[in-house]
Amino acid sequence: MEETNAKIITAVPGPKSQELLTRHIASVPRGVSNSTGVFATQAKGALIKDVDGNVFVDFTAGIGVANAGHCPDEVVGAIRRQAGEFIHTSINCLLYDPYTELAERLQTLSPVEDSKVLFINSGAEAVENAVKIAKKYTGRSAIAVVEGSFHGRTHLTMSMTAKATPYKDGFGPFVPDIATIPCPNLYRKETSMDDENYALSCADKFHRMLQTSLSPETVACVVVEPVQGEGGFIPMHSAFLKRLQSICKQYGIVFIVDEIQTGIARTGTLFASEQLGISPDLLISSKSLAAGLPLSCVIGKKEIMDAPIPGAIGGTFSGNPVACAAAQAVLDNVEKYRLCERAKKLGDYLMRRLSGMKSKYDAIGDVRGLGAMLGMEFVKDRATKEPDKGIIGTITSKSLRQGAIFISAGLLSNVIRLLPPLVMTEDQASFGMDVLDDAIGYAISNQNA
Repeated sequence: MEETNAKIITAVPGPKSQELLTRHIASVPRGVSNSTGVFATQAKGALIKDVDGNVFVDFTAGIGVANAGHCPDEVVGAIRRQAGEFIHTSINCLLYDPYTELAERLQTLSPVEDSKVLFINSGAEAVENAVKIAKKYTGRSAIAVVEGSFHGRTHLTMSMTAKATPYKDGFGPFVPDIATIPCPNLYRKETSMDDENYALSCADKFHRMLQTSLSPETVACVVVEPVQGEGGFIPMHSAFLKRLQSICKQYGIVFIVDEIQTGIARTGTLFASEQLGISPDLLISSKSLAAGLPLSCVIGKKEIMDAPIPGAIGGTFSGNPVACAAAQAVLDNVEKYRLCERAKKLGDYLMRRLSGMKSKYDAIGDVRGLGAMLGMEFVKDRATKEPDKGIIGTITSKSLRQGAIFISAGLLSNVIRLLPPLVMTEDQASFGMDVLDDAIGYAISNQNA
C-alpha cells in the first residue's frame, strides 16, 4: 500500500462497494451484520483500502484481532512457509511441531502457573472448552459470570452473555445454572463508596450468594473479562478480581479469565492479568493470537487441564498448523516491535485526546479503558447519565466518510470503542482523533438543530 494515512476519493460507501453490497444482501443472511457497507481490498498496518480506492485509518483492528497490524510481513511469511509444507492433518490423527512449540511458548509467557495449553478455533469455542474442563475437574455444573459480560454466540456462551439484543432474542431456552455477579462499573455506581471499596462490595455480593442462595458445591467456575468488551469497555478494578479469585480458592471454584480481547499486548502487557495482579486457573485467549487466522487457546493449570479424558476436548481444525505458525510470528513481533510498550504509549495519547473531547462536549459522560483498549460513553445528561444511543451512528458514519473507522459497544449501545492496531503511527492516531472530534461536534449540532 502506497498511502501512509487516510485518503478519501469517492463517496463512502463508494459505487463499487455499493454494487457489491447489493449482491451481498441478496446472498447472505441479514443476521451477519456489518456497520460500514464498505468492501476491503487491501490492508496494511493500521490502514485499510476499499474497492473504490479509499483508504481508512482503522480503529477497530478487526474487533481487536490485528494488534500486530494488518498483514505484518513476518506473519505473512510464516503463513506462506507453513502452507507450503502442509496445511492440515488434524492434531487428532498426526501430530506436528507448530502446535507443541506454540504451547511451550505460551506456557512460559502466560501468568498461569504450571500450565498446559489447548488450542481451538474461536473465542467462543475456547470459552466452551474452558467451562467443560472446569466442570469435569470439579464435578459441578453451575457457572458464574459478571453482569454485562460477553463470551460468544454459541448456545452456552450466548447463555453466559448479558446483552439480549441481538445476541439472545428468540434463541432460548438457555443453558441453566448460570449465576450473575454484580459488575463494578465505576461510572454508574450508585453509592458514595470509593472505587476500591465499591469494587470489593460487588465481589462480596457474590460471596453472600454462595452463603445463601447459591450452593458453592454446585459452582464449577467463575468466568470474568479483565475489561468488558461488548459490555462497554469497562475495566474490572484489580481489587474486584483479586477478591473474586480469593473467593474461588476458598470454595474450590475454577477461576477463568477471558482474555480473548484483552490479550496479546492490547492492554500494555501480554495478558491484562499480569498488571492486575491475578494468576488465573484457566486463561482464554484468541482474536489477535494469530493475526486474523482462526486460533484460540485455553492455558490452564496442569491438574485442571488433564481432567478430561482423551477425545473430550478439541476438534478437527483445532490448533491448525498454519494458524500456529502465524501465532509464533505474532509473538515474535510483540517482542521485536515492543508492542506492549507501544500499547501503553498509544493508549496514553488516545486517552489524553478523548479526555480533551470529554471536557469539550457534555454529551460524553465517561472515557475509560486499559492500555490501547478504550471506550467513550455518550449520555443525554451528565447528571442523570441517561444513555444516548442515537448519537453513535451519526458519529461513526461521519467519521467513516472522513476516513476513520470506529464502531460501537455497550449493553446500552452508547459507547464508541477504540481498538487500534498497536503499530498505528502518531500521524494516523492524530488524524483519527481529529476526525472523531469533528464528528462528535457535527453529531451534537445535528441533534440540536
